[in-house]
Amino acid sequence: MVTKQPRKQRLRLFSASLHSRHKHLSAPLSRELREKCKTRSLPVRKGDRVRVLSGDFKKLEGDVVGVDMKRGLIQVEGGSVTKADGTQVPRMIHPSNVLLLRLAEDKERARVLERRSGSG
Repeated sequence: MVTKQPRKQRLRLFSASLHSRHKHLSAPLSRELREKCKTRSLPVRKGDRVRVLSGDFKKLEGDVVGVDMKRGLIQVEGGSVTKADGTQVPRMIHPSNVLLLRLAEDKERARVLERRSGSG
């Protein structure tokens, strides 16, 4: 960071482009994944298996259904609330409140893991 001022840090965070916001959607890995992948955290992707650590859905385990880059939130399967008219709506969760249990494998992520494990 160039500046220490919180207002400037927030300004840069919220005015960042969507492809660079992907870094801010990181979540810590479980102990088994941490030993296997040789890294502490990774950005959350659709298809990952996560456990919610805090909030209304604490201890909920489910797959990531969607990732909202603009708002910096993720949608977990089973994390929904009932509205007054009885309809179910998904509740978005911040990625810092989840723990990655299983990774969705693809070529891009395999390259990232290979790069990170080599420089440890």
